[in-house]
Amino acid sequence: MADSPRTTDVRAMVVQAHGGPDTLTAHDVHLKAPGPGQVLVRLAAAGVNFVDIYMRRGLKPGPLPFTPGLEGAGVVEAVGPGVSNVQPGDRVAYAQQIGAYAEATLVPADSLIPLPDDVPFEQGAAFPLQGMTAHYLIHEFRKPSEGDVVLVHAAAGGVGLFLVQWARHLGARVIGTVSTQEKAQAVREAGAHDVILYTEQDFAEETLRLTDGHGADLIIDGVAATTFAGNLKAAALRGHIVIFGAASGPAEPISPNVLMERSLSLSGGDLWHFMETRKEMLHRAGAVMEGIEHGWLTPRISRVLPLADAAEAHRLLENRKTIGKILLATGD
Repeated sequence: MADSPRTTDVRAMVVQAHGGPDTLTAHDVHLKAPGPGQVLVRLAAAGVNFVDIYMRRGLKPGPLPFTPGLEGAGVVEAVGPGVSNVQPGDRVAYAQQIGAYAEATLVPADSLIPLPDDVPFEQGAAFPLQGMTAHYLIHEFRKPSEGDVVLVHAAAGGVGLFLVQWARHLGARVIGTVSTQEKAQAVREAGAHDVILYTEQDFAEETLRLTDGHGADLIIDGVAATTFAGNLKAAALRGHIVIFGAASGPAEPISPNVLMERSLSLSGGDLWHFMETRKEMLHRAGAVMEGIEHGWLTPRISRVLPLADAAEAHRLLENRKTIGKILLATGD
């Protein structure tokens, strides 16, 4: 049964115009009562992701003004008409619904992931988007087999650390690229066999050296502009390159015929397209939580900042000053 209609005023970080981090400013936002199929979630934590930066810059289209943040965790406060899968008081997490940089937000009930009592809200906000992204990247294109070489770019990032752990769990030989020794240590601790400092080494040449000329059977790349050309050299014969982001900008175009030279496969992915149904979303979320429960998968939380410091969170992420996940504490 739905709650009685009511309205809620919350503090939120709002982007009024596209631009730098300082475009994120605090405002009081008026939330209507949940409509049909909607739920009001009182948030405890929100995940900060590079896609939030793309949206803030205007690289992903959307109306202004808006409250960023595509994932969060908290407690259901009210439900709208027709909602039966959750009720007030339920602990939940979610991803791919905008508006998490706020004390509370309205989201579709079908987007919610049940959060067990023993999973802290911070961990609940840290795993959905990046954990489910890692799941589809590992499973949907070329699932690594025992002994395959997997090259993960930006391996010390949130998605990168999930990928390193997952590929290692499947028996792959994992190589990660990072920018600093501190990040290299974190990636080794996550299970990488080898780590390449791309600031000091040519990652393509080093990948070939480390594998005695074989190269990487699977390359997972969220960097794009500064890495893509090297991927074509680092890939093994009949290797597979997957692009899922553009942290350094879009990659330069190539002729498809270039792929013939090493019989390479090239794919692109977006999490939206790999959780089109609630069943698929819960499958991916469940796989991540199972890995966490069994201990071979651990979300690494780098920083937890107050909601008002969202601009600083963006600066840290943009300048690659984080290892793993950065969160905003949205509750009291």
